[in-house]
Formats: sequence, C-alpha cells, structure tokens
Amino acid sequence: MNEPVREGVSQAKVETETRVKKKSVLREYAEAILIAIILALLIRTFVVQAFKIPSGSMIPTLQVGDHILVNKFIYYFRDPQRGDVIVFKYPWDESRDFIKRVIAVGGEEVAMKDRIVFVDGRPLVEPYAIYSEARVPGGPGYEYGPVVVPRGSLFVMGDNRDNSQDSRFWGFLKSEKIRGKSFLIYWSWDSEKGRLRWWRLGRLIP
Repeated sequence: MNEPVREGVSQAKVETETRVKKKSVLREYAEAILIAIILALLIRTFVVQAFKIPSGSMIPTLQVGDHILVNKFIYYFRDPQRGDVIVFKYPWDESRDFIKRVIAVGGEEVAMKDRIVFVDGRPLVEPYAIYSEARVPGGPGYEYGPVVVPRGSLFVMGDNRDNSQDSRFWGFLKSEKIRGKSFLIYWSWDSEKGRLRWWRLGRLIP
C-alpha cells in the first residue's frame, strides 16, 4: 500500500519542480527583455539615436532615405563647432526634427554675399555646399547680414543652399534645442529607384 503513495508523492514533486523551472525560465526571459528595453531607452535618450532623412536640404552630404546615427552625449563634453552636422528641434515647431550644418557659433559675425559665406569677415571654404538653382546675385538667400550670433546660439545652414529652410529664414538656433551630432549612415534606401544604396552604408558624415 505504501509503494503507490510514494510514487504519487514523487510524481507530484517532479511536476512541482517542473512548474517552478518553467516559471524560473519565463521570469529570466521577462527580466532579460525588461533590461533590454530599459537599456534601449537609456541609449536612445542619452547616447545614440537613429534618424531618417526626409528631405533634400543636406544634399549631397545626405540623401533622402539615408538613415543616420546621432551622438547625443558629445555636447556634454564640448561645444558645437563650425562644420558639425547636427539634429535639432525646429524652432517654429519643436515636434519636428531638422538637420543642418553649423556655420557660426555664438559671438561670431556671419554674412553671405553672392553665394559666399563670411564668418568674421573671412570667406568659408565649403566643399560640401551646392547651389542647384540659376545664379541670381542678390536673390533670396544669397545676401544676408552681417549679423552677430548671440551667445548660446548657432547659425546653421543646409548644404543644399537653394533648398534649405535654415537660419537665413528663421533665425538663430539656441544650443539647448540640439539633439546631437550626426556621425554615421547605417542604411540608405532610394525609394524612387526601389533599391538599396549599399555604397553609402557605414559612411561617416563629414
């Protein structure tokens, strides 16, 4: 009579241990997923964030359909510098993100005359800048300033100078609105031709 009882107890014990193990495995998976989510949120908030380029304002440096990574912590250690390509909250609608190049920083004088940008009276060498429209001296966006950039602000422009809403039109950018500095293209899709621009993958952003 005792033997069946012992077998029943043993079977119940095995079943209990199996349930405990299953719960333990599920708990481990849940904890791992939760930790991964928390780390992803922390990384996205403070370290690196991905953005997609929706417009042609930064052509030829960035193409429509480029997916880029943005360094979000670099400006904790240094100030933005001329030439940095930054992502920021659009001053007229902070729900939108813009990307432009820093042309002048606080305290510097900036001016533009006949497609030449001057900072503190010296012309900038800008191999990244293009003008797609016909040359119209004195036309919109070609003549600007001189103005002095306020402390704590930046003057930014798109590389595609004839197709960029930037500081020439909406004014100075406050440094506190910066999300980070772009540094890498990790994906690039040409929607018009329906193909991957594989030659752009992994390209550093100058």
